[in-house]
Amino acid sequence: MTEKARPDLQAIPMLLHETLYVGSDIGKFTHVAGFVSPTLLTRHQRFEACPALSFDNSREGFRTLVDRISTYAPLTQVYAVLEVTGHSHRALLQYLQELDIPVYVVHVQKRQKGLLKSDKRDALGLANHLYNQLEKGIQVGDPLQVVRRLAPPTPAAAQLRSMVQHRQELTAASTQRKNKLTAICDEVFPEFTRVFRDPNGPTALVFRQRFSTPAAIATASLSALHEARGKTRQLSDARLLELQRLATNSIGTTDAARLRGLVFEQQQLIEEYRLISKHLESLEAEITQVVEHSREGHILTSMPGIGPLQAAILIALIGNIANFDKPAQLKSYCGWAPVVSESGTTLDQVHLSPRGARLLKPTIYLAVWKAIQLDCEWARLYERLVPIKCRYDEKRRAYVGRGRVIGRIAGQMLSVIYTLLKKDQETLSKVPPGVPLPEPVLYDPEVHRKHRAGQYQSSSSAQKPRKLIELPPH
Repeated sequence: MTEKARPDLQAIPMLLHETLYVGSDIGKFTHVAGFVSPTLLTRHQRFEACPALSFDNSREGFRTLVDRISTYAPLTQVYAVLEVTGHSHRALLQYLQELDIPVYVVHVQKRQKGLLKSDKRDALGLANHLYNQLEKGIQVGDPLQVVRRLAPPTPAAAQLRSMVQHRQELTAASTQRKNKLTAICDEVFPEFTRVFRDPNGPTALVFRQRFSTPAAIATASLSALHEARGKTRQLSDARLLELQRLATNSIGTTDAARLRGLVFEQQQLIEEYRLISKHLESLEAEITQVVEHSREGHILTSMPGIGPLQAAILIALIGNIANFDKPAQLKSYCGWAPVVSESGTTLDQVHLSPRGARLLKPTIYLAVWKAIQLDCEWARLYERLVPIKCRYDEKRRAYVGRGRVIGRIAGQMLSVIYTLLKKDQETLSKVPPGVPLPEPVLYDPEVHRKHRAGQYQSSSSAQKPRKLIELPPH
């Protein structure tokens, strides 16, 4: 074969005047990196024939990758791209960022039909994807195919990330056990909720653990019931006697075998639920402490409707506000980007995009609902927009379709969050090393009121020179 048909696969000398693009296909134990540059594409004709490297998911493997990169280009002229694949990419991401290599991330790409599966091809495809967008400036129509540079998370975000995820898992586990306990109560002693509104409350669980069946409650002495009641004075003697009467005439299951199984499961579920609740309490206390000692936490909790837990979720999942160039990107990431469907006059629909971080959308939603119940500008905006944007239902005697107003306020709240965090990030970038950091700029309700009234002008817009329009002479 000729040199053109069969290119030499040996390493090319260092490319001193061009950029090297590295794409990594992430695996659990082994990664594959593909290398693309103008010189490599010229030599190998197609990006699939460019060189690639398989390396272990270890420090030695990462050093092997850096050594191979150094044979092609200086580290200051390297851009890397990774697919967001769970947690397997985090170690490589952190290693590359420690070397000051700009790292871009992209959603998992869908492979074209008819192409064979190959880790090398996937890695080179990512490198070529990054090359096309950064080197050639090629625009893509699908937002999921856009690469974005990932800035390292702030110290607070790095610390809160695992805490927030663990809290979400514990909350789901707690809810699951509460639902099971409620189902067991409905089958064993359905009348129990006539005395205890919440069958899973602290005092109710004490009764269910000590007197696991209606027969045990019906035959218990009043002193034993007083001991289980503890210091709770909401349960009077009359209510305890009512509980015994209900237990005597309960319509709960009477199958001895079934009842024994349910009682055993109930005992274990109560212990598990208490342990999870204890872990949740200590975890939330630690999360609150981290938020209170962080600049982002001070900024976010100064806004109406955002408490320490909501602020922790925002800090952890945003990571670094430098990852977003404008408020619209933050809104899309949080799942509050509107999707408009229009076709002449026959179709005109607007709904929220299903994309975005799963935990951020309900967090913003709850923050808005809490804010509109307070005496703040968000509540006044909500009261003004509901009669304008919503339809009045004569039958219900209420406005329907308030979700669009909630979405409107959520978008504005995210814009304020972006502005405050971005201003603080720009302020910190200008502070020389060793100089004490200034206090962060917090949410100011008076500034917000003036902004809504049209009386506020930002400092950045005030510094911009006014454009003078010169008319031609007559």
